[in-house]
Amino acid sequence: MFFTYLRRELRRRRKAALVVASGLALGIALVIVVNSVSSGMGKAQDKVLESLYGLGTDMTVTKAASAPTEGDTERPRFRFDAQDSDSDEEQSTDRVMVQGFQTLSSSTVGEVAEQNGVSDAVGGLSLQVIKVSGQFTRGQFQQDGSGGEQQGGGPGGGTGAPGGEVMGGGADFDVNNYSVYGTDVTEPALGPLTSSKITSGRTFKSSETNAEVAVVDSAYAEEKELKVGSTVKIKDVKFEVVGVATADSGDSAANLYIPLKQAQTLSDSKNKVTTIYVQATDSQQIDSVKSEIQKNISGTTVTTSADLADTVSGSLSTASSLATSVGKWLSVVVLVAAFLVAGLLTSSAVSRRVREFGTLKALGWRSGRVTRQVVGEAVVNGLVGGVLGIALGLAGAYAVTAVSPTLQAQLGTGGGTGGPGGMGGGGPMREAASRTLEVALTAPVSVATIGLAVGLAVAGGLIAGAFGGWRASRLRPADALRRVE
Repeated sequence: MFFTYLRRELRRRRKAALVVASGLALGIALVIVVNSVSSGMGKAQDKVLESLYGLGTDMTVTKAASAPTEGDTERPRFRFDAQDSDSDEEQSTDRVMVQGFQTLSSSTVGEVAEQNGVSDAVGGLSLQVIKVSGQFTRGQFQQDGSGGEQQGGGPGGGTGAPGGEVMGGGADFDVNNYSVYGTDVTEPALGPLTSSKITSGRTFKSSETNAEVAVVDSAYAEEKELKVGSTVKIKDVKFEVVGVATADSGDSAANLYIPLKQAQTLSDSKNKVTTIYVQATDSQQIDSVKSEIQKNISGTTVTTSADLADTVSGSLSTASSLATSVGKWLSVVVLVAAFLVAGLLTSSAVSRRVREFGTLKALGWRSGRVTRQVVGEAVVNGLVGGVLGIALGLAGAYAVTAVSPTLQAQLGTGGGTGGPGGMGGGGPMREAASRTLEVALTAPVSVATIGLAVGLAVAGGLIAGAFGGWRASRLRPADALRRVE
């Protein structure tokens, strides 16, 4: 009887039911789109952070570079061998420098790995290579036509030297700099190289701890016309390119990656690292792990992804703030309005059915049964609104993903404080002020979001039913029958 009467009443009042369902649908659709876009913003921000940290890294341990002292005038110096003056052979020399931070002892990596809450730790060495290459050209002496005659009008009045000048000659040198990162090949699952995908060749083998091999970033490879099998010369050491890597975020951590031991040898930094990448056993305990490391290993700076996220600005940060604050508040306002409208419309419908409910009560229906009938109709309206809202929300989220608007993320300067946000130099920790990433926005819809939509649909129906049921329960048969619908 309940379902028969319910079906008949919904069919008879389908226009009013559609209005209620449409209002709820709009509110639910907005909630789905806002939640999906917020989720997409979070994924985009994680992608930006992974471009610095690498996949799976929860924090980094560094030591801030010391401030230059008075009288510290060390500058890169380049020496060239003296060669035959008639030779036009090209000369080149490299200066390999540790970049960004003070170095830490390799033993510190083991100390960090032993701290409570640390799952894994791996060290890396960030380098900057300045390469000067070119050639000297000998000038040509040309006489001025005096034939070397004495000048001054008499004996001893001239110099006796031929007259003329040196024409041409000089030096033509090119200065090129690029970043090199020494990575621990025995720990391939952690570090900045994990944020790139090998698109040609292969990555390092765990046995190549001191091999003269390199993985090159795809953008740098295209610029220098490098490919698998090519050789790259760093400080008279030839490295064979075994792989080409493409950064997921579009901006690589370094131009070249080489085994850590080779990087230490080239930079005269034996058993030294600049950055320790740390993975926590529990992502919910990152703050406590950070405190543990700072407490037990003095002189280090621990930077988490949350610290680095504070330095992200640009359109990604602006859009994320809008989606988080304005979008969610707008969703709440629209939902409240939709629930109120649904409740008022249901209550209004009850007032127009006074004679009907009075007749039912006169026939023996109790107030509770009348209330359940009204609530049932409202819940069905809510479920219909939920289905429509989910369809609209999925369509909106799909539209955002299909368009994939590009957002820019700028990593704010951290003043060289030692964390990834501080940057302070090249390699994986290049200066933040010059680092701008472009990330495509998507709007993934999760099962939890769909579940939230269903819950809101049921809640909307119950709220609307509560309004109407309260009005229906207060009707008295005698009063209801005296009224004309």
